[in-house]
Amino acid sequence: MAPTKQQLKLAEFLPYQLSITSNAISDLIARAYRGRFALKIPEWRLMAVLGERVSATQRELCEATAMDKVTVNRATKALEDRGLIGRAPNAADGRSHHLALTGTGRELYDQIVPLALSVEAELEKILGSGQAQALENMLALLRARVAELG
Repeated sequence: MAPTKQQLKLAEFLPYQLSITSNAISDLIARAYRGRFALKIPEWRLMAVLGERVSATQRELCEATAMDKVTVNRATKALEDRGLIGRAPNAADGRSHHLALTGTGRELYDQIVPLALSVEAELEKILGSGQAQALENMLALLRARVAELG
């Protein structure tokens, strides 16, 4: 008897399910940010990180957002061109700069945060608070284990 071949059913493949769910949620948020604030997802992610900190280098932004250098570089350039972030020399490392929200960037950030939190609240309503917390815990576990495996 010939061995049976394993078959992949993409729709049931967990990595695929995670990816398309993430894309769907990102698209939902992006439509709101793009339409109201003229921001792409990478730009908003950088603003969100900078909104939590005084400043960050591009390397720190790559680590905090899990985005690659090219994406972070393009997003920082777009934000800088719009006057939403500024850059200052890094005394500790002359090859990098500290990036921070400008006053205009902070004002925009303060407008976007309520929208972001309302999207999160809508997602939590779908799951319920217990399931939302369980999902958050499971995603953290997956990220940690994937980092160990990689």
